[in-house]
Amino acid sequence: MSSKKKQAELQEEKDWEKIDAAVRDSEHFIEKYQKELLIGIGVVVLIVCGYLAYKNFVVIPKNEEAQVALFRGEQYFRNGQDSLAINGDGRGYIGFENIIDEYGSTKAGNLAKLYAGISYANLGNYEKALSYLKDYSGDDKILSQMVNGAIGDCLDNTGKSEDAISYYLKAAKVLDNAVQSPIYYKKAGLIYRVQGKHDKVVEMFSIIKDRYMNSTIAMEADKYIEEAKLLGAK
Repeated sequence: MSSKKKQAELQEEKDWEKIDAAVRDSEHFIEKYQKELLIGIGVVVLIVCGYLAYKNFVVIPKNEEAQVALFRGEQYFRNGQDSLAINGDGRGYIGFENIIDEYGSTKAGNLAKLYAGISYANLGNYEKALSYLKDYSGDDKILSQMVNGAIGDCLDNTGKSEDAISYYLKAAKVLDNAVQSPIYYKKAGLIYRVQGKHDKVVEMFSIIKDRYMNSTIAMEADKYIEEAKLLGAK
């Protein structure tokens, strides 16, 4: 047998001895800490089971209840019956206010905040509207930016036009579509018009004209641009 082959066999034996030693150490560790390990596994199992039970027996049923409660409110909302939508009808529908109180942590309860905010805005109660709109949180891009637009409307109607502009511009930029973005750029442009910031008026309506040329608002952009230039835009 060659010396190289013999050395390889010796090395292999040493490797197996190391593996055997590691296995024995692991067995000793498990034997020594068996109770603690079992308790740890039991705790993890209890946490997982508790979470699944909470989700299946509390969260899901509660969200389903909220969705049922919200359904009638959405009908009142779409029909422009904002007061009934907010306060309830006395015939089983409890109103957005109560839905938020009872189911505020659910998706439907969160959506009720959006509806309540817009309904209060429609009724002219802008402070109340703002409290609900700012409390709404959602990952739907369109709904979230429509909320920003609605917040802008409320701020503009309460004399906080400068603050409103930032909400309009955020909504317009994030949405970046020919339906809603021109509306928000126009609202920002009209505030700048009142403020006498003619350069900003030109900027807002030029964005509409250049980026959303097929929108109906683009057709009136030139009117505001020419007016702003006549009044001193550079």
